[in-house]
Amino acid sequence: MTTDPRHRDPAAPRLELGVVLSGLDVASAEDVLRTLAGRLLDDGAVTPGFPDALHQRELRYPTGLPTPIPTAIPHADPEHVLVPGLALATLARPVPFGEMGGSGGTVDVQLVAMPLLRDATEHLATLQRLVGVLRDESAVADLLAAADDEQLRERAMAQLGNVEPGQREEDRA
Repeated sequence: MTTDPRHRDPAAPRLELGVVLSGLDVASAEDVLRTLAGRLLDDGAVTPGFPDALHQRELRYPTGLPTPIPTAIPHADPEHVLVPGLALATLARPVPFGEMGGSGGTVDVQLVAMPLLRDATEHLATLQRLVGVLRDESAVADLLAAADDEQLRERAMAQLGNVEPGQREEDRA
């Protein structure tokens, strides 16, 4: 058994990659949240109360992480999630998010990973892989270099240990 957080346990449920936006050009954290929440709402992945719940939670519990390449992991409470998954956005330019931990400072975020969870314990392995990727400067730089949404999706799937598009299950190492 490996200790690499990006290793995928085949028995663990996967957290499917849903909305993926490469080079999102916004001016504020609120714009990022509004854009992602709107897309998730359009896709039927969240309840109509999700956008407000997401915004309120971010105000109370900021999610900016001072990782090597700053990231944010905004989320809402499980009752607002209809379809578990992960939304991902790279930003065209850094956007300040409140720093996690209540320091009152901000972090200029370049990547936003939004887990949509109904049961966090069910997806613990995926969340651990996600945190491992967010701490890995070269992995995040690879995501940020994606030219478009499709390339970002492919790179994120590879980074999170999912089967790459077109790859057969038995060919996966």
